[in-house]
Amino acid sequence: MTDTATTTKTIRGRTGDWEIVMGLEIHAQVASKAKLFSGAAVGFGAGPNEQVSLVDAGFPGMLPTLNKFCVEQAVRTGLGLNAKINKFSQFDRKNYFYPDLPTGYQISQLYHPIVGEGVVEVEAEDGSFFNVGIERLHLEQDAGKLIHDLSPTESYVDLNRSGTALMEIVSRPDLRTPEEAVAYVKKIRTILIYLGTCDGDMEKGNLRADVNVSVCRAGGYDAFKATGDFSHLGTRCEIKNVNSFRFISQAIQYEARRQIEILEDGGSITQETRLFDPVKGETRSMRSKEEAHDYRYFPDPDLLPLEIEQAWIDSIKASLPELPDAKRKRLMADYGLSQYDAIVLISEQAKADYFEAAAKGRDAKLVANWVTNELSARLAANDLDFDQSPVPAAHVAELVELIETNVISSKIAKEVFDHVWNGEGSPAEVVEKHGLKQVTDTGAIEKAVDEIIAANSDKAAAVAEKPQAIGWFVGQVMKATGGKANPAAVNEILKAKLGIA
Repeated sequence: MTDTATTTKTIRGRTGDWEIVMGLEIHAQVASKAKLFSGAAVGFGAGPNEQVSLVDAGFPGMLPTLNKFCVEQAVRTGLGLNAKINKFSQFDRKNYFYPDLPTGYQISQLYHPIVGEGVVEVEAEDGSFFNVGIERLHLEQDAGKLIHDLSPTESYVDLNRSGTALMEIVSRPDLRTPEEAVAYVKKIRTILIYLGTCDGDMEKGNLRADVNVSVCRAGGYDAFKATGDFSHLGTRCEIKNVNSFRFISQAIQYEARRQIEILEDGGSITQETRLFDPVKGETRSMRSKEEAHDYRYFPDPDLLPLEIEQAWIDSIKASLPELPDAKRKRLMADYGLSQYDAIVLISEQAKADYFEAAAKGRDAKLVANWVTNELSARLAANDLDFDQSPVPAAHVAELVELIETNVISSKIAKEVFDHVWNGEGSPAEVVEKHGLKQVTDTGAIEKAVDEIIAANSDKAAAVAEKPQAIGWFVGQVMKATGGKANPAAVNEILKAKLGIA
């Protein structure tokens, strides 16, 4: 099979064109200090089985008690996803045996989830937008963790995660390329972090995705949209618990190639659950795909149906922060930023806040450049977040002011920034301490220009026929003045001296 790029929605195979269709189930750990049905603590880094209550351990007679704050977080998330909040919802038992699920069932929501349909607008890499439908969001409890590498003959279980509240966000099959899938997960992650309902830490497993992948002949997706008949999309396979953007893309690409290859060889796809091996870069079979009836769902007899009042929903809605889409539009309107700059800034709430703190009264585009380029690169290189920046927003604002008022040039500003990053003081203090003020004295600049032209009369004569050669003279003048000459003044004086219009 031809291994072609998947940035387009059609893949060329040996026997014709194919399409990938995907729906994602994102599992987001609720930002809460306690578990969904017990008062046990939630947190990363505790010793094995140190955060386990009798409810989490499945002791006989222990009854679950619903954590109201987790419900509130789910409602906040639903509102942030422009989804319907169901005032009536119900918890069900999903029955299956796992050694790390002591009760032998998971408390989840199937028939009546707390959040219904919604839609999320996602930014594509080319700056365009596409919508992804949200089918539902439901609350459920996480299972524990099995540990197999402590003994060659035994497995150990850590129940710290058992009972931790999860929000499962189920999308419609609206994703068509690996790039779209990654962009969608990034957007969901950003929204959750803005809302404060999940910290989005994929490395710790607090946000992970089950990726449902199917392939169909070109035109199959349009037929599905026209009829609602899922058979047009082909048989899907679910790739479980993928916990990085890179792995999501790799898993989709491999799985699509695998399915196309099978179909082009005359085989059929078996609906199953698969795992992605990031070392080998391939998916492998885990188990046959269960349907809802295989889990024998039924309403949990220990938990009453959940009924919430509209007034409570309204109060939660009133407390929502400014969300990414609204912030993007406001930054473009208030600061005159391009869509690209606004999207980069809102990708992290702390980055957007930092920008706004630095941009007050300054050239917003110039501030955005410093925040998204120089500062972002330094923070990334030092594994720091924006809220950990050693350079406060006020210092970036001051640096931009020095550039705007021609105290320093953009080139000198990078040297100033180096000193500020190393804790040598504010930009103004650094400029004064190291004598970095820009030379604006036209007399001094003109003297340097005259000396360089006199020493290079042959090159000066050639500039008349080749005006772009003036760049060499600009470089020599800047070198002679230690990089401190005002570039605009240098260009103006050189053009006059060399007779360039």
